[in-house]
Amino acid sequence: MQGEIVQFNCSEFKSHRATQSDIKIAMNLRSSNKILAQAAIILFFFWVIALILLTRPLLNNQQSEVSNDVLQRLSKAVSELENLKVRNQELQWILTNFSHEAQSGKINENVVERLRSTLENKIRVPISFGGLEKKLVGGPSKEYEVKRRAIYRGVQEIWYFVQQELEKLKKKGHDQSAPELASLIQEILNSGKEHEIVLLNDLQELSSMEGHDAWRTTESRALSDLVQRRLHYLQNPVDCSKARKLVCNLNKSCGYGCQIHHAAYCFIMAYATKRTLILNSKKWRYHRGGWEKVFLPLSDTCTDPSGLDRSNWPGTNETQVIELPIVDMLSPRPTFLPLAIPRDLSERMIRLHGDPQVWWIGQFMKYLLRYQPETQKMLDQAKEKMNFKTPVVGVHVRRTDKVGTEAAFHSIDEYMLFVADFFNKLEMKEKVAVRRVYLASDDPSVLPEAKKKYPDYEFLGDVSIAKGAAVATRYTDSSLRGILVDIHMLAHSDHLVCTFSSQVCRLAYEIMQTLHPDASSKFKSLDDIYYYGGQGPHQQTAIYSHKAHRTGEISMEVGDVLGIAGNHWDGYSKGINERTKQSGLYPSFKAVDKYNIVDFPVYSEVAVAA
Repeated sequence: MQGEIVQFNCSEFKSHRATQSDIKIAMNLRSSNKILAQAAIILFFFWVIALILLTRPLLNNQQSEVSNDVLQRLSKAVSELENLKVRNQELQWILTNFSHEAQSGKINENVVERLRSTLENKIRVPISFGGLEKKLVGGPSKEYEVKRRAIYRGVQEIWYFVQQELEKLKKKGHDQSAPELASLIQEILNSGKEHEIVLLNDLQELSSMEGHDAWRTTESRALSDLVQRRLHYLQNPVDCSKARKLVCNLNKSCGYGCQIHHAAYCFIMAYATKRTLILNSKKWRYHRGGWEKVFLPLSDTCTDPSGLDRSNWPGTNETQVIELPIVDMLSPRPTFLPLAIPRDLSERMIRLHGDPQVWWIGQFMKYLLRYQPETQKMLDQAKEKMNFKTPVVGVHVRRTDKVGTEAAFHSIDEYMLFVADFFNKLEMKEKVAVRRVYLASDDPSVLPEAKKKYPDYEFLGDVSIAKGAAVATRYTDSSLRGILVDIHMLAHSDHLVCTFSSQVCRLAYEIMQTLHPDASSKFKSLDDIYYYGGQGPHQQTAIYSHKAHRTGEISMEVGDVLGIAGNHWDGYSKGINERTKQSGLYPSFKAVDKYNIVDFPVYSEVAVAA
């Protein structure tokens, strides 16, 4: 055995990347059982040798006494059997401990190498894992992750289409006094919805069974940590008096969500120009004490906006201090405005996340919105007081000044349809004791209405927050506390139902991305697709050709670039074919996002964690 090399098949260790339950099953059952089986075969082999050695002299010599040579050989065989038994026990101990490390999420190349080395020392046989070390920690390919998410969205899109078409037929049945037809179509709708739910659940379960969840969690933390360390480096120059700065005035004439998005736009501009952001928040409309009374300072070393020379945007590379206008007045407009993502991180972002554009913006929100201890205490107390716990769906109903200007009116019933979908889907997998909803609104009548109409749900929320969100009382301390609570609870919900025309809804969705490896599918918008105010073009690429055959549709060829205006959530999106200049509808599943990947600074001063 000394000259042999034991080869471990990678498939036997596939579950090293699995979830905790999968790891335990794969490591303790597959690996341990295989080794036990191999040990048993070896034991049997030695036993047969022992019998042969024992009987051969008896047959040859026809003597009644066993020779000393036979006895010695038999003794040696028994000794080998004892050694194998001890080694088998040691192997079980090693694999059990390795399994515990795997379950704790500490799998990496060092752990695998330590296992290999320990096994070699114990059984005194050279071992090769055949490249398992790299495969174990490498995770799935980018192509695999992109395709997996595309299939999930494809199931949703086909149901949007089928549901909408059946609803049209049902309406015709009612209009033509054919109640039996309408009833039949409703039965088909109900059954079809169940099919969609089961398919989506199966896809999610399959994703977990594949064994990549540990990698997704680890990669999410590592990538976020890298961006946060870059932002910390940018915001904390060694010498503030010599640092290049970008000055941004927080007081934009708009609501809280809009102002936070304004601050994030300034931060992205600072990152892209490698300038320390100085956020001027004196006499902030939401808190006269300024930003630092609510959130942690953006810098520990540099808050002074002064410099040797000063200029309005764009200035020059040598200008020490540049003042930035609001995005609506920005000229010239650089390529790195949202929804752009940095080239040096783009491969990792696209592989990790279903909407890397939102993930990128979420990272700036993560750094910006670090609460002061008093703010965090207030939010924790609010959460405890209302008994906020999962599972819970966050619902944001925006009314007041938005309705009739930027958004249409949506009844509470429209929101609750998708809340019910979430819980129906969840109940296919597990028992749900309480259907819990956190309801936020700027209309005080919404919460009482929801409680009256849907007694089977437990609604969390505060009417006083809704009253404070009214236009007349929006810029007060109590209103600020209310909007902070609303956004915090919405972001920490398991699913978000809202209108993306609302800045508050989009802000909660952005923050949600920082709390999960990929929360891109944890929403339902009743109107717009995600967008960022003042963003650059949002484009898609046609991956399948399409010939227009309905009024309002446009044709497209594979590779055509489409400027998307919105998803109608009925199987069709609206946009313009930039090749033909035709504007209209096209099947949503036939196009995918075309990411705007641009060159940002790579921040070589900040090491990439191993």
